[in-house]
Amino acid sequence: MVRRFERASLKNKLMLSMLVGILLISATIAFIARWILVSSLTNELEQRGAAIAHSVAERGGSCILDNDIPRLLSLIFDERRLHERKKLVSYIVIEDQHGKVLAHTMTRRLPPAVLAHELPQDLRQSIQLVDLDGEAVYDIAAGINEGLYRIGTVHVGLNKSHIDSLVSKLRVAFLGFISGVVVIAFFLSNRLSRNITKPIRDLTAIADEISRGNFDIPIEASAPDDGWDFSDCPAYPNSDLPCWHFDLSHTERPDRMPEEYRNCRRCVFYSKREGDEVTQLADSFRNMVWSIRLYRHRLRESEEKYRSLFDSGPDPIFVVDCESGRVMDANPRVEELYGYSRDELRLMSYTSLAPENYQECLDHFDDGGGCIYFPKAIHYKRGQAPFFVNMHACPISYRGRHAIIVAVTDITEMIEKDAQLIQAGKMKSLGEMSAGIAHELNQPLNAIKMGSEYLMMVEETGQDIPARQRLEVVAEISAQVDRASGIINTLRSFGRQADLVTEKVDINGPVRAVLSLLRRQFELDNIRFRLDLPEGLPAIKAHGNRLQQVVFNLVTNARDAINDGSDPGDKAGERVIFIRTQASGGSVRLEVGDTGPGMTEEVRGKVFEPFFTTKEAGQGMGLGLAISYGIVKDYGGEVQIESEPGAGTVFRLVFPAA
Repeated sequence: MVRRFERASLKNKLMLSMLVGILLISATIAFIARWILVSSLTNELEQRGAAIAHSVAERGGSCILDNDIPRLLSLIFDERRLHERKKLVSYIVIEDQHGKVLAHTMTRRLPPAVLAHELPQDLRQSIQLVDLDGEAVYDIAAGINEGLYRIGTVHVGLNKSHIDSLVSKLRVAFLGFISGVVVIAFFLSNRLSRNITKPIRDLTAIADEISRGNFDIPIEASAPDDGWDFSDCPAYPNSDLPCWHFDLSHTERPDRMPEEYRNCRRCVFYSKREGDEVTQLADSFRNMVWSIRLYRHRLRESEEKYRSLFDSGPDPIFVVDCESGRVMDANPRVEELYGYSRDELRLMSYTSLAPENYQECLDHFDDGGGCIYFPKAIHYKRGQAPFFVNMHACPISYRGRHAIIVAVTDITEMIEKDAQLIQAGKMKSLGEMSAGIAHELNQPLNAIKMGSEYLMMVEETGQDIPARQRLEVVAEISAQVDRASGIINTLRSFGRQADLVTEKVDINGPVRAVLSLLRRQFELDNIRFRLDLPEGLPAIKAHGNRLQQVVFNLVTNARDAINDGSDPGDKAGERVIFIRTQASGGSVRLEVGDTGPGMTEEVRGKVFEPFFTTKEAGQGMGLGLAISYGIVKDYGGEVQIESEPGAGTVFRLVFPAA
């Protein structure tokens, strides 16, 4: 019952509560009134019976003294039939002081129960309920006195069924009255509860419509709204205006910034009317709906704007579920670049398009990281055709899912041009190294020629030389052949086009390879190398061929800087290039320093800009350091410069250890 009451509507609860209250009050009043009325009616009838008895006793005393029985009979019959007493009075009996019946009004034998009701001498009257042949009767006995002596007794029988009939009529009338009160109370409570709950039911209906997404319904709960219309707010059609823009309080504090008027304390549009609690509730609901409409309107505009940017953007954009890795959405550029339809993409895992960096990206977002950037990542088109992209990923919430939005830029063409540029730089470097390389190759070739001519001369002249001397000549020829082969292999390695595949590289390897080509040529320019290349350094993730290009650019720049500061014939000047490698704190460093004139702060700020050079026209294109900077950044490294005018320059490359 309690649960059914709890599930009932507020209207039924109010109506039922009021009805139960009225019923309880009516029942209480009914029981009290019934008791008072029934008791009063019974007492009144008993008093009337006693009055009849005393009247008969007062007038019948002389008849008893005169022994005039006929007049006595006439008296009691007249009293019984007077008015409506015949229905109330069942009998009247008169007996003398000895209990002998002198007269009675009954037409049948007098029941002994009546005579058994004796009136004590000290009482004036007595009432006793007796059974008169199955009929209940209130027997009222009153004494007939003559002076101080009792000469007889009058018995007046009041018909209890008649009394009960009167009580029943009274009960029926009273119950009818109570029923009428209940019916009227039910009607009034029903109407009252309906009127009280009507605004709430209206608000509930409006809330239901709003929950279904229908915000265009009229809000007419409670009092009239004086023509209130949400579209009248200037901030609604013009979403560039914040709603607090119309807060008049800014006129009181003009020094406050508009962003501080977020509460709309005196907004010209957002207001409340005077009224009862239901009116206040309706106004709060109306203002809430207005706010929802306003921000929903802005949200829709924002969604349309960003959907337009998403669909019409020049770069491919994915939305990827972080947990499953499934592609949740993609813009048309993805279809064009990857060769899959949007429906096909939504059934695919993002790892099939971009296996590189995906797990690293997920681990980054699992740790609560923000946006992350992956340059020169490899993705795959339909048919597993690879291409290079710059990938930018940020965490978002998409349709209640933890997701990432990935924007990629196709840089394959740029990578190819960079590779061509680097290759052209290598060819230029090889051209610059040609003199030194020729010198390097001439030395083993000359040694081979001298050794071979010596052996030929010995054979032609028939000279007999010791076997040990012959073996030393042959061994020297073989060593010089290996030296020439090493130089050629280094040239081939340096000259071939490098790819972007990374591998574990000992950073000392590229340094030694470049020095094997340049050392002799630099020494001819009176430039010496001071090397500090400890063994056992941690490897880095890079490509040795591309690092050779970096070292070559730094070393040749150092040579040019030294030549700018001193002449190769200046024996007193210190013409030294320092090359040091070391490892510390999870990183590996490579430093290339020179004893040149150093750089000003302005030159340091521009040294990595493409085509920036301090050399004379025709001496350099200004791309070497820019290319080196790009290669170092590709491998997650940093480039630092220490240089002051007159104090030389140090380029420090810092790579994360693999």
